[in-house]
Amino acid sequence: MNDTDEQDTGLPRDAARIALTDSAAALLRSLREQHGPLMFHQSGGCCDGSAPMCYPAGEFRTGASDVLLERLAVDGVPETVGFWMSADQFARWRHTHLTVDVVPGRGSGFSLEAPEGVRFLIRSRLFTDEERARLGE
Repeated sequence: MNDTDEQDTGLPRDAARIALTDSAAALLRSLREQHGPLMFHQSGGCCDGSAPMCYPAGEFRTGASDVLLERLAVDGVPETVGFWMSADQFARWRHTHLTVDVVPGRGSGFSLEAPEGVRFLIRSRLFTDEERARLGE
């Protein structure tokens, strides 16, 4: 492993594009118990497309038009949770730090948390100069 490909995302070890709130991590632990390994995809489309969708790992097929932003380590989940975004959306959001949170309400019926009466939500902020430097931006 070297300093830039620890997680196969091209990020230096101390750089992160995504974080999880405690609530999001707790929900991921619960979903992992029910569904096995997980992944996120955020398409940037209309409706719920701008919200992160949680799927069983590999159920959503990613391709050349998707970017792996991070492999999220979640306490209590044995494997990382890949977070993918459409390349078009990443081009617009590449300068922002994303935090995955959970809020009450019903999101997309395709995302695993929908039956739980909650939905994943992205909170964002611009990277600091220091963060941009660590990311090589």
